[in-house]
This record gives sequence, C-alpha cells and structure tokens, in this order.
Amino acid sequence: MAEFIGGKGEVALVVHDQTSRTGVDRRDGFVNRIKQKYPDIKIVDIQYGGGDHLKSTDLAKAIIQAHPNLKGIFGSNEGSAIGVVNAVTEMKKTGITIIGYDSGKQQIEAIKNGVMAGAITQNPIGIGYETVKAAVKAIKGETLPKTIDTGFYWYDKNNLNDEKIKAVLYE
Repeated sequence: MAEFIGGKGEVALVVHDQTSRTGVDRRDGFVNRIKQKYPDIKIVDIQYGGGDHLKSTDLAKAIIQAHPNLKGIFGSNEGSAIGVVNAVTEMKKTGITIIGYDSGKQQIEAIKNGVMAGAITQNPIGIGYETVKAAVKAIKGETLPKTIDTGFYWYDKNNLNDEKIKAVLYE
C-alpha cells in the first residue's frame, strides 16, 4: 500500500472480522507495519464487514464519504476486498488504491481492469505440504513450532500469468 500511495496519506481497512485468527492477524499485520515504517500514512478507519461483500460495500462507501482525502483501502479477505472494489466502482472514485487478500474471480478481474492494485493469495500447496509435515511430526511426538509459515504470494497485473501464481489462484 505504502508504495502505491507514495508513502503518505490516509488509508482505511475493511476487515472480515475482529475475532478470527485471520481477521486479527491480517488487520494487526497491516496496522503494525504502517505504524512501524510509514509515519506519514494515517489509518483513519477500520470497519468489519463479516466477509460479506454487500456489507463491506456499504462500509467502504461510508469510509470514502467520511474521508475525502482517502488514498487507499485494504480489504482483508475476498468478500471485504470485493466490497471495496464495488464501493469505488459504484461511487466512480479514482485515486483510491485497493489492496486485497485472497484470489477469487472478481478480484482477479478487478486487478486485470486496474480497479484493484493487487492482492495477497495464500499458498494451498504449501498449506497441504506443511500440514502433512506437522501431522507426521505430531505422530512421532516431536515438538511443533508455534507458527507454521505455509507461504503466500503477492499478485498483480504484472504477474497474473506467471505459472507459479496461476497455480495458487482460484476462480
């Protein structure tokens, strides 16, 4: 986000929830990184749309109306990101960078069309591999790490056709 908005300005988040591990981690990861590295970026709002694209659309519209100088919005999952895309599209807003998470068909189309700058996708191959590896360790009574990194990828219009990226996208 920081790179796309020139390292300064107002941004907001539409997060899928504030209780699940993914909701908390994605929100906190974004917020903490901005606070630690980008003092000229101000987070002006965080809203929770339950991952529902319709509710997230309404929330994003309210954020955009309340913050006319907004430069970017992060949508923490597919429903949140699509809600932000819908809001920006319906309001005919330009100059708002949208960053998302997940990789459904609508997000991929929004990236191809230039409405969304890009998104992070999970690595289902890595998830499967690391799960089996952890299960084998558990069966053997070995200690498991507190956190297992299963991998992720950034994708945008520049790498959508990369075979490594295509393998982890879903439509």
